Amino acid sequence: MRAEQKASGQPMRYDGRWRDRDASDAPAGIKPVLRLKAPRHGETIIHDHVQGDVVFSNAQMDDFILLRADGTPTYMLSVVVDDHDMGITHVIRGDDHLTNAARQAMLYQAFGWRVPDFAHIPLIHGPDGAKLSKRHGALGAEAYRDMGILPAAMRNYLLRLGWGHGDDEIISTAQAVEWFDLNAVGKSPSRFDMTKLMNLNGHYIRASSNEELLRLVQPLMEKILQSDLSPVVLERIAQGMEGLKPRAKDLNELACGAMVYAKTRPLVLDAKAAAQLSDEGKAILAAARPCLEATESWSHDTLEAAVRDLAEQQELKLGKVAQPLRAAITGSTVSPPLFEVMQILGREESLARLDEALA
Repeated sequence: MRAEQKASGQPMRYDGRWRDRDASDAPAGIKPVLRLKAPRHGETIIHDHVQGDVVFSNAQMDDFILLRADGTPTYMLSVVVDDHDMGITHVIRGDDHLTNAARQAMLYQAFGWRVPDFAHIPLIHGPDGAKLSKRHGALGAEAYRDMGILPAAMRNYLLRLGWGHGDDEIISTAQAVEWFDLNAVGKSPSRFDMTKLMNLNGHYIRASSNEELLRLVQPLMEKILQSDLSPVVLERIAQGMEGLKPRAKDLNELACGAMVYAKTRPLVLDAKAAAQLSDEGKAILAAARPCLEATESWSHDTLEAAVRDLAEQQELKLGKVAQPLRAAITGSTVSPPLFEVMQILGREESLARLDEALA
């Protein structure tokens, strides 16, 4: 049957050959399937909250199977009976199930049951416009969690993929609960944009409280260090969180940035930091150390003023003095604001790191 239909260019479906025959015509020893005797004339209309009224010609539908030859029910029968038994009022799913809705509506009507409200949501596509799949790197929720994405950011992003509320891009979970309505779901598929998700995640990190972020990064840092963070280190991170937040787009970046407050001496310098501590760099450190030690207070502004004065005295740009200092204090050429880090580390720890670099 399939081969003949394919050869003649017809849709491949059951042709209804047993639809009106008497059961006595059935061959012996064959276990039959049970099919729905679907209407052949007229139309089946699905009143969809997203797609609008979708019209299916009954002439294009087939007598689909309800029970297989072994007596087990098919998906089509199972889902209708299950939804009815559970009192489902709204069926909300991907628009790849839209054709199923027509068949299921026939079943509801045949049983004499109320047809539920349908809402068929457009699918998410990958960057190439094809349906999002494993080849695009489609992941489970736990994978995005491991990437350092906050739950609120993920909810906001997924919500805005197929739904809108005016020009609002940042929508809190509470606002989503208050504003969401099926009628505002778009009909067109959306493309999953990882860059946009990470930018949105950065916003939620900046908007989160320092206490909450410390709670989230602590286990990540302890996993990297293979040890618990001491109360002193936790206090340093808490003080430095305001300066760390703007630099991170995910929790893993935030945890790596906070490592500057968890490092212990002797500091391990990365290659770029080590390059800053050449003879010239050490000469700058040697000149900076007594200036820093002599400051009355160990505060951001006082430290910056001392280094600026030194740079002017040596006719150097501030960055020329700050870079070897950053390398010695943080072990890297990239860090939160240098004088903020030094203030949080304190006089004793900062000078000890300078002495170590000079030695």
